[in-house]
Amino acid sequence: MTPRLILTFGMSALVLGGTMVGCTATSGRIASASDRSATLAAKAASRSADDARRALAARDAIKAVPLAESAVAAAPQDAGYRMLLGQSYLQAGRFVSARDTFADVLALYPADGKAALNLALAQIATGDWATARTTLNANAAIIPVGDLGLATALAGNPAGAIEMLNAAARAPGAGAKVRQNLALSYALAGEWSMARVAAAADMSPADVDARMEQWAAFAQPKGAADQVASLLGVTPVADSGRPVALALNAAVPVTPAQADEPVQTALAVPAEAPAPVETPQAQFAKVVASGVTFGPRNEVVQPLPTMLIRAEARPTKLALVRTPANRIVQMVPAAKPFVRTSTGGEWFVQIGAFSNVAVAKSGWSTATRRFAALSGHQPTGTNFAARQGSLYRLSVGGFSRGEADRMCRAYRSKGGNCFVRREAGDRMAQWLKTPIQMASR
Repeated sequence: MTPRLILTFGMSALVLGGTMVGCTATSGRIASASDRSATLAAKAASRSADDARRALAARDAIKAVPLAESAVAAAPQDAGYRMLLGQSYLQAGRFVSARDTFADVLALYPADGKAALNLALAQIATGDWATARTTLNANAAIIPVGDLGLATALAGNPAGAIEMLNAAARAPGAGAKVRQNLALSYALAGEWSMARVAAAADMSPADVDARMEQWAAFAQPKGAADQVASLLGVTPVADSGRPVALALNAAVPVTPAQADEPVQTALAVPAEAPAPVETPQAQFAKVVASGVTFGPRNEVVQPLPTMLIRAEARPTKLALVRTPANRIVQMVPAAKPFVRTSTGGEWFVQIGAFSNVAVAKSGWSTATRRFAALSGHQPTGTNFAARQGSLYRLSVGGFSRGEADRMCRAYRSKGGNCFVRREAGDRMAQWLKTPIQMASR
C-alpha cells in the first residue's frame, strides 16, 4: 500500500496524525537534584529531547530516534521523554519498539490519552488486535471520541466504531473529523453506500468518488502494519524492539546472583548442634528472597516480593511399575511449594482474551513456557460479552499497581503481550476447578 494513501486530500480521512506527531515531552525533571552529576544529566537529556523534537518536525526519524533514546537514558523516569521516544519510533515505522515505549508512558502516567491511543495503534500494527481493543476500551474516557472510533474500527470492531461515531456526529458542534472517520468506519465494515453518504457531507461528489477508490484499497491490507503505516505516512520496518537498557525498570540496579543454584539440604544434624535440620522448603524461601538472576541480554526486572505457601503435608505416593522379572518402585516427587508474589491488591495482568476456556488453557500453557515466572501464580479468568461474541479473559492478579506493571513488563520482555487493569470479576481459572484424577494400574 502506498504510504500516505489516505493523506492525499487536504482533509485527512484520519486526523490522528495531529495527536501523535505533537510532542508532549517536558524538560528534564532532575534539575532540582543537589549533586552536579544529576544536574548535568538533566541538561543533557533536555538538549537531546529538543534536538529530537526538531528532527521529528522535519520528519527525520533516523536522526530523531537516537536523540530521543539519549534523553530517555539520561532521565528514565520522565514520561514526556518516553512519549517523545515512542513518537520517534512510530515515525521510523518501528511498531514493536513504539508499543513497548507507549506502555511505559502509561505506567508512569496512566492519564495520558495520547499514549493510550498510540499504544493501541502500535498494537494494531503488530497484529495484536484483541489487546488493542482492550486498551481502547480501558482508556475510552481519556481518548477523544473521533480518534477512539476510528482506532476501534482499525482494531477489528467497525460496528462498535460506527455506533460511537454516529452518536458523536449527531452531537452539536461535531466537526468534519468525526464525520470522515465515521465514513471510513462504514467502509471498513463493508457498508459502502453509507460510507459514501457520510463522506459527501464534507466534500464534492467528484472527491467522494476518488475517496471511495482509495478506501477500497485501504480496506484490503496485505499486512498487519499496512493501515496504520498508511495513515501515519511511514514505512514499516523489521523491528526487534528497543534497546533493553531503555526499558522502564532497567534503571533500577539489581545485584546479579548465581543462576539456578540447587538448594542444598542438610545431610545430617551436626553432633554439637541440637537444632533441627533446616528443611528444603525453608531454604527455598531464602533463595527466592535473596535475589533474581538475569541473563546478560535480558531485561533487568526488579524482583517482586515473595510469599511461600508450603505444600500440604501428606504421605508420598508410590507408583508401582511391574515388569516380567521384577517390580520397580519409583518415587513420585512431592509437590513443589507454590510461590505467590501477589499481595491481595486489585490489579491484574491480562494475558489474553480467548474464544473459550479450552483455548484459554492452551494459551496459559504457552504463556508459562514463554515466561516461567507465571507458573508460580494461579491463573484467573472471567467471561466477557464482546460484540464478536463471548470471550474468556485470562489473567493473573491480586497485585499492587507497581507489581502488576513490573510483571507485565517482564512478560513482554520475553515476547508476550499483556496489559494491566483493575479486577473485573476475575476468578480461579475454570480448568482448575475440576480435580484431575490419575489412573492407577
